[in-house]
Amino acid sequence: MSKKFVLASSLILMSFSASASGLSCDELKSTIEKKLEGKGVKGYTLTVLDKAAESKARVVGSCEGGSKKIVYERK
Repeated sequence: MSKKFVLASSLILMSFSASASGLSCDELKSTIEKKLEGKGVKGYTLTVLDKAAESKARVVGSCEGGSKKIVYERK
C-alpha cells in the first residue's frame, strides 16, 4: 500500500468518526491538522467550504451537520 493511500484512508475514517460525534468545523480541522503534523506531513492546506462548493481537493471531513466540508490539498 502506498503512504498516500494509508494517509487518505486514515483521514477519511478519522473525519467521519469526528463528524458523527458532533465536532464543530474548527475542532475537526484542528484535530486533522494535529494528526497530519504527528505523521510528519508538510506542505498542505485544509479548507472549510460549503457542502455545495466545487473543489478539486480531496474531501476529508464533514461538519456543521453536513452543511460544510473540509478539503485537503497538497501544495
